[in-house]
Amino acid sequence: MRHFFKTLTLATALVSAVASVSVAADEPKKGGTLTMALQQTPRHLNPAVQSGTATGQPGTQLFASLLRYDHGWTPQPYLAESWNVSDDGLTVTVNLVKGATFHDGKPITSEDVAFSIDTVKANHPFKSMFAPVQSVETPDANTAVIKLSKPHPALLLAMSSQLLSIIPKHVYGDGQDPKKHPQNSENVVGSGPFKLVEFKRDQHVILERYDGFFMKGRPHLDKIVMRIIKDESARTIALESGELLVSGFEQNPRDLNRMKKNANLDVNNSGYAAIGPVNWVAFNTKDGKTSDVKVRQAIAYAIDRNFILKALMLGTIGASKTGIHPGSPFYNDGVEAYDLDLEKANKLLDDAGYKKGGDGMRFKLSIDYGWPAMKPFAEYVKPALKKIGIDVTVRSSADFPTWAKRISTHDFEMTMDNVFNWGDPVIGVHRTYNSKNIKKGVIWSNTQQYSNARVDELMDLAGATNDLEERKKYYAEMQVILAEELPLYPLFPSPYHTVSNKKVMNAPNSIWGTSSPLDNVWLK
Repeated sequence: MRHFFKTLTLATALVSAVASVSVAADEPKKGGTLTMALQQTPRHLNPAVQSGTATGQPGTQLFASLLRYDHGWTPQPYLAESWNVSDDGLTVTVNLVKGATFHDGKPITSEDVAFSIDTVKANHPFKSMFAPVQSVETPDANTAVIKLSKPHPALLLAMSSQLLSIIPKHVYGDGQDPKKHPQNSENVVGSGPFKLVEFKRDQHVILERYDGFFMKGRPHLDKIVMRIIKDESARTIALESGELLVSGFEQNPRDLNRMKKNANLDVNNSGYAAIGPVNWVAFNTKDGKTSDVKVRQAIAYAIDRNFILKALMLGTIGASKTGIHPGSPFYNDGVEAYDLDLEKANKLLDDAGYKKGGDGMRFKLSIDYGWPAMKPFAEYVKPALKKIGIDVTVRSSADFPTWAKRISTHDFEMTMDNVFNWGDPVIGVHRTYNSKNIKKGVIWSNTQQYSNARVDELMDLAGATNDLEERKKYYAEMQVILAEELPLYPLFPSPYHTVSNKKVMNAPNSIWGTSSPLDNVWLK
């Protein structure tokens, strides 16, 4: 984005940061313990080699990134006090803050930045984040010069939050596999505002303030206790009682509406736009009845999205008409919405040659779901499609791996799914539609087997320019095509909320939600 790529000094950025958040009338108070929920047990605590919010929430406390983002998609300095992108977009120069140290007291240098980018590029599942990086030069300890094969508009976003954790070369450069390194979970040597006290699987992650943190006066908290509570009702009760002070990524509609009535809680959906979770019905576009675009369009017209939003989501979220999250600057609201229209749906099926039989049915289809939260939506599709003569079987899986194997090997007709945008479309959107990303056995690739040369071209164009307006045009056209051809039918973003006790000041509201550093959080 063009205005992102100007040199941003520390002083200028801090003014922007202060203006973008609600500053409490009181001065921040030092001390106290923040009790916070994690909904899953992290595989480990190093986001440099592991995606997912279970790792990301503790990981962004343990490891700093080069940049951080406010709720308005504007980059702010973090380990990088300033940065500059060359006019041709092929060189990004990052100037590090001076005096920053890892938790073992050793300095954070440009060598660690280069090592971290190389490690993420080689080991992180999001290969597109740093694919254009050819090399990282280190002319001095505080300067990293990133050389690119082509302009890479997603680079700055990929340098923030849990996507680029700066890890110590003197720890992880010992020749061991970084994905299995013992110090991913124990004796973690981080670069962030908090250091690890204890990680006890299925119980908690305990962090304490790193007194040598490079941002003066931060963090404010003494300690963060992240309790692993997988049951939604248990988290709600703990929040209502004050046993928990913060929980992010909350999305159960009944629990959210219940907690909104509690005078001691703030239930806030600000944030999470970069996580970008979108729920949809995905189609097998190569095999069977769903390979016919008229069938896919008829199904979309027969699904009442408004009913889902009101009756199932209880008004906690709005619609998403495309696979790009509505909170993204690239979202195109002007595409075909496929509002409920049974007459259109029936005509499409008639025109496609699928006539109703004596029992009123045209043909059979199945819809899969992979985890319990998706069950109500899959079950809703059955009676919705019966109205247009499609007999739907709802197919559950024994567990997530069973579902993932079915979908990734293309053994499905329709499935409910939830896929994250991860900030920039280059990172989390392209993978769903790129014809080169049809990879058998890989979940959350192009499992629909969708292929359109113009869509591929538009993604290539949008991913190779730093001009924000040009990128918006490319993605707008792409979304129009996708809305017509419907490899998937978008329904709604996940209604992620941060629930916090009102004694918690500066609860995170950035585009990364609670996968953001909590160094500025304090307790009244």
